[in-house]
Amino acid sequence: MDYLLKKFLPQIEFSNYEEFQEKFTINVPENFNFGFDVVDAWAEHEPDKRALLWVNEEDEEHTFTFSDIKRLSNQTANFFKSLGLQKGDVVMMILRRRWEYWVCATALHKLGVILIPATLQLTKKDIVFRGNAAEVKAVICVDDDFVIEQMELSVPEISSLENKILVGKKREGWLDFHENIDRFAPDFERPTGAEATKWDDIMLVYFTSGTTGMPKLVQHNFAYPLGHIVTAKYWQHVEENKLHMSVSDSGWAKFGWGKIYGQWICGASIFCYDMMGRFNPKNLLSKVEKYGVTTFCVPPTMYRFMLQEDLSQFDLSCLHHCATAGEPLNPEVVNKWKEYTGHQIYEGFGQSEGPVLLANFGSEWFEPIQGATGKPNPLFDIQLLDADDNVCEDGEEGSLTIMDVKNHPPVGLFTGYYHNPEMTEEKLGGIGYNTGDVLWRDSEGYYRFIGRNDDVIKCSGYRIGPFEVESALVAHDAVVECAITGAPDPVRGQVVKATVVLAKGYEPSPELTKELQNHVKHMTAPYKYPRVIEYVAELPKTVGGKIKRAQIRHEDESAFKKEN
Repeated sequence: MDYLLKKFLPQIEFSNYEEFQEKFTINVPENFNFGFDVVDAWAEHEPDKRALLWVNEEDEEHTFTFSDIKRLSNQTANFFKSLGLQKGDVVMMILRRRWEYWVCATALHKLGVILIPATLQLTKKDIVFRGNAAEVKAVICVDDDFVIEQMELSVPEISSLENKILVGKKREGWLDFHENIDRFAPDFERPTGAEATKWDDIMLVYFTSGTTGMPKLVQHNFAYPLGHIVTAKYWQHVEENKLHMSVSDSGWAKFGWGKIYGQWICGASIFCYDMMGRFNPKNLLSKVEKYGVTTFCVPPTMYRFMLQEDLSQFDLSCLHHCATAGEPLNPEVVNKWKEYTGHQIYEGFGQSEGPVLLANFGSEWFEPIQGATGKPNPLFDIQLLDADDNVCEDGEEGSLTIMDVKNHPPVGLFTGYYHNPEMTEEKLGGIGYNTGDVLWRDSEGYYRFIGRNDDVIKCSGYRIGPFEVESALVAHDAVVECAITGAPDPVRGQVVKATVVLAKGYEPSPELTKELQNHVKHMTAPYKYPRVIEYVAELPKTVGGKIKRAQIRHEDESAFKKEN
């Protein structure tokens, strides 16, 4: 047990959170490479150890051992090398949840080629921007008609692009992935000299969108997977040789959080359900039951929709630990899930820029408190800073900031913005990395999320965080989920608006609107109630499950300008 963890952690077990916070450290080998030092290390130590169990909606099923991943990634690395790809080149992958993602990612890491994961939703404009901004030399795509169409429209405008590789079917002008890797040897010698990777070389780039401007190119080095040991072992509580399931498309950082790095370092097996269409909670629950998933991490939205089903139809006794991230978790969801399954949901918080930053690490260390995001990851010196960069006292709102990252870069945190040293210096060169998230800390050290700086609503002189109002609304039986935003108002500047998805059996009406408004007034400060309620069939979301509050705000602002 803990075969690989012993190589990287001087101390693995801790008696309490205080000891964890004080003594947890990670030893980073100078030439650490996830492909060789995790995948191949497991294959050599325990050849038949299960790495991945993959199923899709057609009930196609594949099981891969670490020996399988080693062999396939070696063939793939030899194929990529034959195309001229080498250390420092950049490859974009749009593969949904196809099992080939794990093989290709491992191969690219072995070669030292920089990986850019991307989502299926990208249009030509998005692809062209990413391709040119990162100087992408090759793309690897799933056989999705929309993806193929957008990529083929983009290719003429990406000057650096040399090869297109397709997974799943043959198509003229594309290299067939499976046909090509079958031609190459299953052995790949670890590069040496200038081609060898060091822990501080760039391994991965995530494109992450802000509220303004084009997406930023967040770069991570080869030590990044080691930072996810905290994510996997101490927050998600993955178990060696047991199945862990995190739900995420491979184009998002959540995939790196829950479906490959920390989990494989800890020796857990990944369970992947390759969903293609609209999320179906019954199908997900049936897969958990059928395959015996042990540890489970899905966005709050998915918990909400699963709770709309009759959970008594499913045997979920296989579950040992449940977690969530991506959006703040409303207490009502926690209570209902625990009532039906007996399991607490342990919330975590972070960004594409790092591993989990705050988490409820488990009741054996401290009891989760409703509405609290948890306590800090010991890898980071986390403080809340006010507008003048002063450290906040308990009870004061401030921006979550990781201190002094320029002089003491922590394992797992991004190292800057790819090809943009000016932005890197601006964000990382000062007092610390300001995440832009507003929270407050109570006297017991629990952090509570208020919202992104841009999400905080300013109404008649009050500052209103969306999370508290959302939590109040979803406690009403009529509400499945909602988004709280600031809508423009000619008198108050902004008013609180609720965009609401109703539960089965409820219909929009003036009477229901009044009932929901009064419900919020009774559950929180009356000035926070939503003066405007809009009913929708679904909320706009990213593939990763995050609510697009900025989209709702922008649509309301455009409508307001037309009317005024």
